Amino acid sequence: TMLDDLYSARLLSLSASIPHLGRLDAPQGSATRHARLCGSVVIVDVVLDADGLVRDFAQDVKACALGQASAAVLGQGVMDASLDEIKDARDGLRSLLAGEDVTFSERFADLSIFEAVRDYKARHASVMLAFEATAEAMEQALEQVPASRVEPVS
Repeated sequence: TMLDDLYSARLLSLSASIPHLGRLDAPQGSATRHARLCGSVVIVDVVLDADGLVRDFAQDVKACALGQASAAVLGQGVMDASLDEIKDARDGLRSLLAGEDVTFSERFADLSIFEAVRDYKARHASVMLAFEATAEAMEQALEQVPASRVEPVS
């Protein structure tokens, strides 16, 4: 059935092993995202290095299997990622769910499995949670970094 496709073995194995679970003691940025339809919640904590890349990361994931799987893909690729890389993955994921053809960076290549979720609009919000929260937490953290240490974006 379609639902079996939705919960593929790959997706379920991802959801069972989410990297970087928990919270950080002293994050530079934190963000919480909710998906009201399924009650999923993801809280992300980040610490960035002087170049604005993820140095430390934790995520508290109370989500459905799809939200967990997305958080797992994020967790696998998030260390040393830039805000642009996270935003590109987030926006690509949103486009994929909207029915567009998307090629993801190697870092987040596993996001292509969420093509199976396209027809399940009610599930889209939970798939987006971890990436949306991470982008927001990083934006917050970048505001803590002295501007002189971050190269201006041309």
